[in-house]
Amino acid sequence: MLSFPRTDCVKSTMNDKNTALIFEAFSVGHGIIYHKRKELHMPIKYGDRYQQTLLPPSVEDYVSEDNAVRAYDAFIDALDWNNLRFEIPNNNMGRPKYDPKAMLKLLIYGYSYCIRSSRKLERACHDNLSFIWLTGGLQPDHKTIAEFRRKNKKSLKEIFKQCVRFCLKCNLIDGNALFLDGTKVRANASIKNSYTQEKCLKTLSRIDERIDELLEECEKVDQQEAGEGQHGKLKKELSEKQSLRRTVERVMKELGEEDRNSKNIVDPDCSNMHSAQGTHASYNVQAAVDGKNGLIAHIDTTGQGNDSCQFADQITRANETIGTKCKTACADAGYANTDELKKIADQNIKVVVPSQRQALHNDAGPFSNDKFTYDPALDQYTCPAGNLLTYRGLNKLKKAKVYHITDANLCRQCPHFDVCTKSPVGRKLARLMNEEYKQLLEKQYLEPESQAIYSRRKELSEHPFGHIKRNLKLDAFLMRGREGALAELSILATCFNVTRVISILGISGILGILANRAA
Repeated sequence: MLSFPRTDCVKSTMNDKNTALIFEAFSVGHGIIYHKRKELHMPIKYGDRYQQTLLPPSVEDYVSEDNAVRAYDAFIDALDWNNLRFEIPNNNMGRPKYDPKAMLKLLIYGYSYCIRSSRKLERACHDNLSFIWLTGGLQPDHKTIAEFRRKNKKSLKEIFKQCVRFCLKCNLIDGNALFLDGTKVRANASIKNSYTQEKCLKTLSRIDERIDELLEECEKVDQQEAGEGQHGKLKKELSEKQSLRRTVERVMKELGEEDRNSKNIVDPDCSNMHSAQGTHASYNVQAAVDGKNGLIAHIDTTGQGNDSCQFADQITRANETIGTKCKTACADAGYANTDELKKIADQNIKVVVPSQRQALHNDAGPFSNDKFTYDPALDQYTCPAGNLLTYRGLNKLKKAKVYHITDANLCRQCPHFDVCTKSPVGRKLARLMNEEYKQLLEKQYLEPESQAIYSRRKELSEHPFGHIKRNLKLDAFLMRGREGALAELSILATCFNVTRVISILGISGILGILANRAA
């Protein structure tokens, strides 16, 4: 036999149940020749799909005692079902309805393992032993699952609140410090379906042109006595265009009434929002996280893309959910709206929120606004060079008073002109109506205690979003409307909290607590 240089490639095949044939690979030109080397006798383990006792005789034995599914099962069983009014969709005509507990277990456990699609949940009830155990062998179809989720939005929100109360009873949430943050999540709608006033006018013009064309074509078809098929297609398209026209007219009217820049005709509650992934029809998700163990204490969705108007409302509602007033409320500079912060500070709650200037570490040199001396008695400023800036008017949009240099020539003759300002009319200055309070909050933020609290903000407030968006695969909502998005978000927040509780207490720990409550 010819001898060839040996390669590192080894190929093996099975000859029979107990013998493996080992082939050496040799390279010849551009090909490979396999040469039988030897037979090895080794034990081989084989499966048998015709085995009659593959599974335990009882469904209870499908999962082990330390399986996480038992914690989800016990948690849902322990809910206050007297306050939960679930609407159960009909299975099929004449058949009994599904147990709402089993349906809820299916949803929450499925979401916790990134299974959100109703079709995938249906498949899991057939194929996955944990799901079979959890539902007791029930196999609802995807339509039933989707209808249960759609018809019980309010009940799903209540589930999350009960989860928070459970964490309070377990002393896992204390409500002393709340950390607020927001993120953008895409809605179940395309940005192409977002309409402005200008787009509405253009769309109406195109629709009217097409309607005229369709009417002419219908008339020609009638005169030519063409087949019913062509006439039916034209009538169908005409009906669709007329329906779209009514929709666009309604949206145009609502834009004027609601003072909005745009509105989506598929999901009217969402808005076009900018994020790192681009501009999409989205919701702004707000979450208040408790500082003790990083559990979500409150969650909400809004169609407003800006966080600056959210602080007071979200902290207040978080306190209502917890049942106590927090001692400290913390957020990033995106929430630095002095009016909003003051609403919470007036409740004797310490606010730890940096201003935009503090967040950017922007001192702006010797001629920044804070280097000008303000005289409250005369309502005027003195610049570092000793010149006066007097009150000239009110900026209603920014809720600020505007001050100008008394003489523009003073600025142009000043040796610091190019550093202080380059405006030909001289230096201008804006002072917020609540400037004193803003300065107080900035000073409070610099306190050592506040800095220690703020250093925990990123770790606590961004962790839930990271888990929900990446581990639970929330790239877009499945349900439409703010209530639908909030219902889905409530499920995801519940999943996060239960997972977090399991990691803190362990499966046996949470099962023990729930068993004691049931007793």
